[in-house]
Amino acid sequence: MKKILFLFIWFSLTTACKQVQTTVSEPVATNAETKEGAEIDERRELPPNERFGDLFEAVQMNKVFPDGKTFVDCTPKKSTTEIMSAYDKVKDTPNFQLDEFVAMYFDTPKKYASGFKADTSKTVSQHINSLWPVLTRQPDKDETGSLFPLPNSYIVPGGRFGEIYYWDSYFTMLGLQSAGREDMIENMVKNFAYLIDKIGFIPNGNRTYFLSRSQPPFFGKMVDLLAKSKGDQIIQEFLPQLEKEYQFWMKGLANVNATTTANDKVVYLEEGVYLNRYWDKGDYPRAESHREDVLTVQESDRPAKQVYKDLRSACESGWDFSSRWFKDAQNLSTIHTTDIIPVDLNSLLYSLEKIIAAGHTSNKNTAQAALYNTRAKQRQLAIQKYCWNEEKGFFMDYDFKTKQHTTVPSLAGMYPFEAGIGTKEQAAKAAKIIESDFLKAGGLVSTLNATGQQWDYPNGWAPLQWMTISGLKNYQQETLANTIADRWIALNRKIYKRTGKLLEKYNVVDMELETGGGEYPVQDGFGWTNGVLLKLLEDKK
Repeated sequence: MKKILFLFIWFSLTTACKQVQTTVSEPVATNAETKEGAEIDERRELPPNERFGDLFEAVQMNKVFPDGKTFVDCTPKKSTTEIMSAYDKVKDTPNFQLDEFVAMYFDTPKKYASGFKADTSKTVSQHINSLWPVLTRQPDKDETGSLFPLPNSYIVPGGRFGEIYYWDSYFTMLGLQSAGREDMIENMVKNFAYLIDKIGFIPNGNRTYFLSRSQPPFFGKMVDLLAKSKGDQIIQEFLPQLEKEYQFWMKGLANVNATTTANDKVVYLEEGVYLNRYWDKGDYPRAESHREDVLTVQESDRPAKQVYKDLRSACESGWDFSSRWFKDAQNLSTIHTTDIIPVDLNSLLYSLEKIIAAGHTSNKNTAQAALYNTRAKQRQLAIQKYCWNEEKGFFMDYDFKTKQHTTVPSLAGMYPFEAGIGTKEQAAKAAKIIESDFLKAGGLVSTLNATGQQWDYPNGWAPLQWMTISGLKNYQQETLANTIADRWIALNRKIYKRTGKLLEKYNVVDMELETGGGEYPVQDGFGWTNGVLLKLLEDKK
């Protein structure tokens, strides 16, 4: 009987996913409207590395700007053809100055929050609420740079990040909900639905150079959050986009089997059992970190294209970078993201399957509801089998090439509890690990490895605090959850009173320091820190 049931589940899952896969389209850029009488720039929709070719390479490798993201966010003053024609004429002349040429033909990104001054006599909640207008962007109009226009207003993270980011936005929305800003939550959900309809998925951010990858799939949780305020009809309203999001992540299913174990974002583990990985379709340096990626490849003895793909795929995870992706925990050049089944990604996809099933249940489409519930159950069993490490008493990432757990415990291991995948006994074991190993004076460290990478020890991040706290509360681990929340709130308040800033990440080990390492300088006014802190403060009332 069990064998018959297993074969039925396998057949249902495989058949349905292969059917939906055929509807997924490759990402395409939209045609931004041009100003009346302006020349149509046919290359404007390309990412900057393709659009500006050897000029882009020269600017990034010669560090015309200290931060590689600056140039790719610049706005060209002329058409691509005019700029490249001018560059070709002067680049080899004796007195050519690259920085002067760039200044002549490009406007640097606007610094929206540069004039904002914090008033530390205000409470931190008042400070956050005063930041919402600063971090708000109005609907995008004609763009000649790399920005992908969106139809509704939205909140950006802050600092160097002047566009919307996918997974950041969910945690920002938690704060918007606490602030009574359901209107902005709805605007942002509609923007993401627009992206799904327009290009087939939600990219890392709304920039042309992000169209090769997504980020952790939180869209289902965003819709669920909005539904809590506006009613379950919201799930029906966005059900088509929820299913398209799911199709994007399951796109490789038709092409995996015992011989070809991975395709796109799907990994075959055994007959009828599939899990997902992060996978960027590009195998070249990131436009926004071109020089850094080139230098990383030079330190590696692996094929350059594979290293680039693994770097880019780690960016899809949001954890860029962390030792959880490295073979040698201290060496970025050993990154092998695409060999890894991440426990957090698959927990989020389980939640997505459950919300789609709930949507079909509300629509009285019992067949589709049963199908997605079956998929969720299959994923839950697979996560239990392949990601739970009984010896450690913790959920771990799984290397499907070596057929072993990876060696780096991380807060990603708490996502199954936030999703309701774990058992009560597993939650009790995981809570002990969190309390003994991850809990520090200011909250939770992301991993236990001190590597200098920003998603490793000693740094703590708001989204990981929230997912862990939520997971613990789901399993009645209230005391530990409250301890984590109290320490995180205290650290956020302390840094705010001292500097007037809320930061994207914190050193949770040394309370006198602001932050640890990373790819770029610390950012302030940060969306997800604001959102999680405001939500935690509300929960304390």
